[in-house]
Amino acid sequence: MKTYLVTGGAGFIGSNFIHYMIEKYEDIFIINLDKLTYAGNLNNLRDIEVCKNYTFIKGDITDVELVRSIFDKYSIDYVINFAAESHVDRSIDNPMEFIKTNIEGTFVLLEAAKRSWMKEDQWEEGKKFIQVSTDEVYGSLGETGYFSEITPLDPRSPYSASKTSADLLVKSYFETYQMPVNITRCSNNYGPYQFPEKLIPLMINNCLCEKDLPIYGDGKNIRDWIYVEDHSRAIDLVANKGKIGQVYNIGGGNEKTNIDIVKTIISTLKSLLKDDDIRKKGISENQIKYVKDRKGHDRRYAIDSTKTRNELGWHARTSFNEGIMNTVKWYLDNSKWLEEITCGAYEEYYKRMYIDRERG
Repeated sequence: MKTYLVTGGAGFIGSNFIHYMIEKYEDIFIINLDKLTYAGNLNNLRDIEVCKNYTFIKGDITDVELVRSIFDKYSIDYVINFAAESHVDRSIDNPMEFIKTNIEGTFVLLEAAKRSWMKEDQWEEGKKFIQVSTDEVYGSLGETGYFSEITPLDPRSPYSASKTSADLLVKSYFETYQMPVNITRCSNNYGPYQFPEKLIPLMINNCLCEKDLPIYGDGKNIRDWIYVEDHSRAIDLVANKGKIGQVYNIGGGNEKTNIDIVKTIISTLKSLLKDDDIRKKGISENQIKYVKDRKGHDRRYAIDSTKTRNELGWHARTSFNEGIMNTVKWYLDNSKWLEEITCGAYEEYYKRMYIDRERG
């Protein structure tokens, strides 16, 4: 039985990955280590809490003694490092949190894995460290071209700089110690359980609450979007088949402007809601409000996944139309989850994002 240490497993991508792995494999054991910050939510994993091949540990990846104790107690085969502060706006306001978690936390995990897996200068067989990164480390593209694994790193925000630093740390452990590692860099994820500070769930929630839909600048910044289940499949393949020391780009091949995303959400919600649903009456493009652009806002991201397709046989299975329909349906069907996660404690954030949401 293979044992996975999944860090940040109560967050959006991490919880989806755990769901995917538990459903696919019977002969694995997953340890979910999560600090449970604002974006970590154990309700994301409520349906698997009692599974015999899953356990949760509340803790910080920067806690050296805790991380070491996990490696001492369990025979860890894979580290899948999702744990990260991940929102660009927050990194601009408070970069220190990003430096500590994303860089120092990755270092602590690498050292604990090295201490556990290396015996007399030899690495144990069947071990691997997967650093889950982002296409934002590459910087910004012009109107044409794609990020490949050899694109120079050119981060533009404290968030992307912290992820770049973590990637380089992981790379250094391969180059210096021959540590078995892979780095994955993915385009924008969307799907169930995403905290509503990110574009798609934020706009869904605001539509339903009849609030403004704040769009940075002219709304024409372009991102490549991937459905989170496709990302989970790719990480599984990288962990099991990826060549040691290699970087793998994971993209959905769905380039969309931010304004097109918002308009698609509006039309999808209106198509799914019944005519007598009072929420439907308030949903319209009149809710769109253009606001001052984000500092250092990258214009375009687009991922070249050729290497991942050719070496691992992976491709994105979910079209954007199918994925956005699934996503909007999920948020409509899980209105209690959405209400609980956006109430009270997150009021300050919503106000800062030009949303005057009433408490309660």
